[in-house]
Amino acid sequence: MAITLPQEYSYVLLAATSTLFVNAYHSLLTSSKRKASGIKYPTTYASQELADKDPKAYQFNCAQRAHANFTENLTPAVIGMLVTGLKYPLLAAVGGGAWSFFRVLYAMGYVANGPSGRSAGGLGASLIDMTMKFAAAYTALSFVMNW
Repeated sequence: MAITLPQEYSYVLLAATSTLFVNAYHSLLTSSKRKASGIKYPTTYASQELADKDPKAYQFNCAQRAHANFTENLTPAVIGMLVTGLKYPLLAAVGGGAWSFFRVLYAMGYVANGPSGRSAGGLGASLIDMTMKFAAAYTALSFVMNW
C-alpha cells in the first residue's frame, strides 16, 4: 500500500511541532515555580504538609502536575494528529493547534487557581483529543478497508 501525503500535511506537522513549544513552556513554568518554592532536585513534589502551609510549594506542585498531565497526554494527541492528517489534514492541523493552545490554558489555570483552574483548558483539550482519537481510528480503518 502506498500512502501519498496530502499537500496540506505540512500544516499537520506544524501543529505537531507546536507541542514541542508547549512542553518548553511547561518546563520553564515548572522550573520557575521550583526555584521560587526552594524545593531542590530530585524531589518531585512538595509534601502535602508543606504545600498546605506554603503557597509557593503548592504552586510548584500544581505546575509539576500540569506538566506531568501534559506528558501523559502528548503521545496520544500527536499520534491522533499525524494519523488523522493522512486523510483530513486541515482537521488534524486545526485540532492539533487548538489542543496545544488549550494545554497552555490548562497549565496557566492550574498554576494560578489550583485544580479548579484547569477546567477550561482541560475541557477544550479533552474534546479535541476525543475528536482526534475517533478521526484517527476512522482514518486507519479506512486504509485497512480500502475506503
